[in-house]
Amino acid sequence: MLVIAGPVCHERHSRRLSQIDNHFLTYTVMVHDWLNQPGYGALFSLSFLASTLIPIGSEWLLAMMVLRGYDPVAAVAAATVGNLLGAMTTWLIGVYGGRWLIERVVRVSAEQEQRARGLYQRYGKFSLLFSWLPVIGDPLCLVGGLLGVNWLTFGTLVGIGKLARYAAVAILALPA
Repeated sequence: MLVIAGPVCHERHSRRLSQIDNHFLTYTVMVHDWLNQPGYGALFSLSFLASTLIPIGSEWLLAMMVLRGYDPVAAVAAATVGNLLGAMTTWLIGVYGGRWLIERVVRVSAEQEQRARGLYQRYGKFSLLFSWLPVIGDPLCLVGGLLGVNWLTFGTLVGIGKLARYAAVAILALPA
């Protein structure tokens, strides 16, 4: 006689599902707590992701942290460094990445790339000062890599632009 599912089998599967549920809940609670108690690490991470693959903003977290009494200089530094490293990642994709990586992973369309190339042709490398702008910022960083802009020049110009943006957000968020 063949027994498909008996009490022992059911108990073993229930225990396994319970372990999976416990792991899932543990990580969900950790992420929830991380988002509810932001710190400089969370701001750094969010700023890094905001300038790479994920179309999210990090300014809201910076403003919230300044309003909650975090040190504005440290918060601006964490956001700027995270965002700059994310931009450097996009620059590296421009230098070493292939067409598939650019179109599928970074999600820069041919039209966005052409627009960024036009800005480079018009304003040269100083267009990188505007890499903080939504929509065109990531393509600017990518084209900087495609065109072989020196990494030190790239980092300096992009860093200045991103620092100015985060400093402005922090100043606007300072309690009166």
